[in-house]
Amino acid sequence: MGAYKYIQELYRKKQSDVMRFLLRVRVWQYRQLAAVHRASRPTRPDKARRLGYKAKQGFVIYRVRIRRGGRKRPAPKGQVYGKPKSVGINQLKNQRSLQAIAEERVGRKCQGLRVMNSYWVGQDSSYKFFEVICVDPFHTAIRHDPDVQWLCKPVMKHREMRGLTSATKKSRGLGKGHGYSKTIGGSRHACWKRRNMQEMHRKR
Repeated sequence: MGAYKYIQELYRKKQSDVMRFLLRVRVWQYRQLAAVHRASRPTRPDKARRLGYKAKQGFVIYRVRIRRGGRKRPAPKGQVYGKPKSVGINQLKNQRSLQAIAEERVGRKCQGLRVMNSYWVGQDSSYKFFEVICVDPFHTAIRHDPDVQWLCKPVMKHREMRGLTSATKKSRGLGKGHGYSKTIGGSRHACWKRRNMQEMHRKR
């Protein structure tokens, strides 16, 4: 086995004494830093490389701290002026995962970079920590690399906001087979539109 395979096997045993100690120390260190900060190198090089990272110019790693827990409805005084079905405030869950929110925050912070992917690096009772792989689309090393230059296209701006990264895609309900009938035709909106619009032939 190569070195990356050993690291991968280590991370599969998160309850082992070594990993529990390592993660506890790391999470303590991350808590002292800013909520969104640049990391000098990936904490998990094996995972980063599997998600497309290369140790070359133009690639950047940002580490993000996201507060854990559900999503409380932002209603002043806890008062929803509506019907009883929308009266809930506290036991609501967010539609998007915390990882998707982490990618979004990095995308907002680093407007000029493109978000490629992200992965989990640690958590405690209050926070989850993710590292986000970003790419500079104007760097010549990126623009000349056939494996990565697809990110330089204008349509790849803010993929994380539009549900195109791996983490953000999971909340869109895309898939095949039973249980995915609501998104046949590309998306929920496309599926709804197709079923609710009357199409007429021009000559009829």
